[in-house]
Amino acid sequence: MASQLHTISSPALKRKGMAIHDPATFKASTAPVLVVIPCLNEEEHLAGVIDQLLADADRIDLAIIVADGGSTDGSRAIARDYMARDRRVVLMENPKRIQSAGVNRAVERYGNDFEFIIRVDAHARYPSRFCERLLNVQARTRADSIVVSMHSVGRSCFQRAAAAAQNSILGNGGALHRNVAREGWVDHGHHALMTIRAFKAVGGYDDSFSHVEDVELDTRLRASGFAIFLTGEVEVTYYPRDTMAALIRQYRNVGCGRARNFLKHRKNAKVRHLILAGIAPALSLLLLAPLSFIFALPALSWALLCLGYGLLLGVRQRDPCAAAAGAAAIVMQVGWSVGFFEGLKAGLWRTHSTRQVDIRTAKTRTRDRITR
Repeated sequence: MASQLHTISSPALKRKGMAIHDPATFKASTAPVLVVIPCLNEEEHLAGVIDQLLADADRIDLAIIVADGGSTDGSRAIARDYMARDRRVVLMENPKRIQSAGVNRAVERYGNDFEFIIRVDAHARYPSRFCERLLNVQARTRADSIVVSMHSVGRSCFQRAAAAAQNSILGNGGALHRNVAREGWVDHGHHALMTIRAFKAVGGYDDSFSHVEDVELDTRLRASGFAIFLTGEVEVTYYPRDTMAALIRQYRNVGCGRARNFLKHRKNAKVRHLILAGIAPALSLLLLAPLSFIFALPALSWALLCLGYGLLLGVRQRDPCAAAAGAAAIVMQVGWSVGFFEGLKAGLWRTHSTRQVDIRTAKTRTRDRITR
């Protein structure tokens, strides 16, 4: 990044009279930071994440809340061990289990004493001075939310195939925060830092969302006039699911969440989402393939495209496991598409049921007024 002072335009910040300056111009805020780690059976990664955060805690004022959703592995024991050794670490119960509810509960219980919240997912690896660097970005941008890019890394052969897919257009559709980040103002990104003021102003996460709760919250943030900044200075390393069943289940939930978000806000459906939604209907046409081969062409073309692109990724990365990225992408995309239609069906049924209840209630009230 250039060393001289510069400004990036943003309509939201122009209204606030702010400008974005060179990182060297600003120092991180000294305001207290609430770090929340939603956790459920993450014993493999939790200790490493807490160690990284405590290194930051030696330089900035932060508290670390492990919001545990009922782990049955060693996660709770790990958190208790750190809690006994360092007063800045707190183990908090998350009865609703899901991430959105865990963050909401932490802010509700402890948020009044802090200016910023930083969300940290246990199933990931974070760069050194993660919190400090986020605070520096917030100091120079004055953004209400700082989001970061994410890069997938696999350990097993299956994970490497999934990671190759997730880092490519096969798995992310060109989403800005899943590629090499170029700084700028965005509608959405991987959640990192947010002001407590903005979080509370929009009511926090909608904890009826088990997935895509970050997209849904960003929709409300933008609608309320808050600014979201994607920084290129910080990148999170993400570890994909390590089995095919877990991967398809994850993307099925993501697709369902996307459908629910669309029904709730009637926006944020991008071209890549419409393409993914078309996969389930294309697969359904295979039932008619015995009548004519033409019905198999959409699904066959899509599958061959995925497999071919996956082979190309394997050659580029010189990794035979990455060559299976196409197969991993097929699993992810099928899960997403099926989940999307399940989410639409559930959402539309819920809306219909609510309207029927409202109609019956209105009729009852009208009848009661007439008979009085």
